[in-house]
Amino acid sequence: MNHSEIARIIAAIVVVAPLAPVLPLLLVAGTLGVPSEKRTATVVRAVVWLSALASVALAWTWFAGPRDVLGGHSPLDLRYGALVDLGAPEHPIHGRHEGAYRFELGLLVDGLSVTMSLLTSALTAVIARFSVRYLHREEGFFRYFVLLALFAAAMQLLVLAGSLDLLFVGWELVGLSSMLLIGFFRLRPGPQRGAITAMVTYRTTDIGLLIAAVLLHHAAGSSEFADAFGRGAWPQHSTHFSPTESTLVCLSLLLAAVGKSALFPLGTWLPRAMEGPTSSSALFYGGLSVHAGVYLLLRAAPLLSQSLVASIAVGTLGVLTAVTATLTSRTRSDVKSALAYATMTQVGWMLLWIGLHLWTVALAHLVAHACLRTLQLLRAPSALQDAEAIRAALSSERDAVGTTTENSRLFRWAYRVALEDFFVDRVMQRALIRPLVALSARFDAIELRIERWVGAEKPPSVTPSRTSPNEVH
Repeated sequence: MNHSEIARIIAAIVVVAPLAPVLPLLLVAGTLGVPSEKRTATVVRAVVWLSALASVALAWTWFAGPRDVLGGHSPLDLRYGALVDLGAPEHPIHGRHEGAYRFELGLLVDGLSVTMSLLTSALTAVIARFSVRYLHREEGFFRYFVLLALFAAAMQLLVLAGSLDLLFVGWELVGLSSMLLIGFFRLRPGPQRGAITAMVTYRTTDIGLLIAAVLLHHAAGSSEFADAFGRGAWPQHSTHFSPTESTLVCLSLLLAAVGKSALFPLGTWLPRAMEGPTSSSALFYGGLSVHAGVYLLLRAAPLLSQSLVASIAVGTLGVLTAVTATLTSRTRSDVKSALAYATMTQVGWMLLWIGLHLWTVALAHLVAHACLRTLQLLRAPSALQDAEAIRAALSSERDAVGTTTENSRLFRWAYRVALEDFFVDRVMQRALIRPLVALSARFDAIELRIERWVGAEKPPSVTPSRTSPNEVH
């Protein structure tokens, strides 16, 4: 068994292991009843740790593998076969003929994907251990751990995907598990509204990922990263795209990142997402899911290197997000909302590094911020206690800012605007969320009428009805 075959097996374990118990657990719950908390947690934690150990082995396999001509570690392009193949390539340079399409199951192991896979495994394992006690005797304990296993597999698929098509599958599964965990406390109106807002935002911006996949197929004949971006070590890929093609693909990917990473002006769903369990908030919106858009742009580094327009757009949007989020965070009185806006601030700075083509700085910032924010969100319930301890340790508090500054017209205007989230939330609710929800409710009503009309066309049952003796004719 050669080096590539070993890597293929280990990479498959990383992705498939967390997904393996999801269907069996659901079947057991549907037939024999919901398993106990101990059994559920043991199974999910076991597969999460198996995936984590496999990700470490995969990182070592890549690190000990062959090197390129520049001395860097060569990426491993692992192919598992095609699910859809609508035409073979005609020319080795110009790619497939018009109308050809190939959806191949393939994983790409390089410096970027290995780093993100290790981060995903570590944070998921920590959260799985934390959640056992945090959600003890909670009604949705089983549902939470099933979604946690689904998210672990989806996130690994997202970061290890070798093509934009396969990345889109992981992207959607991450969004699905995110939406379901936001609405985890389903009897409360707040989590329901937060889940609907996140779902509408995801679905609206995911169009950008679909457009980028179509453009990538059109420009390169394939959405495989190794075929479209070249086979060099990340981020020193080479691509034959024109600046116009690179700009269009990058702007489409930026649209997808705006929704998933809560960038301005579509970031108002993130504070609402904090209505879910603290453990899932830490994993999704402090550690991993919120950084999926940053990873997507880092993966598109070869295209951004060729597009000045897209690079400026990414950097500008990052600065705008960072400034608005940091001002808004200073007007929030609850710790989870403040941490949510602080997360948006740091994600904005990551986009600035990407816009400046500082790829390694952005990746290092992502890893450090994910670990720090996860810890802070896990400690959020104890934030007030920590604040009291800090105040008690200090002999006196600093005097407030002078009344001249606080009473100034500019200060009051800035505070008012930041308190209202720059009025973005109102605009989004009125222009996007409420119309789409109303439209879906109208379609639901139409579907219900059609069902009743079809049901009325059926012949009546031959079974004679039993009339109550007390019924008045």
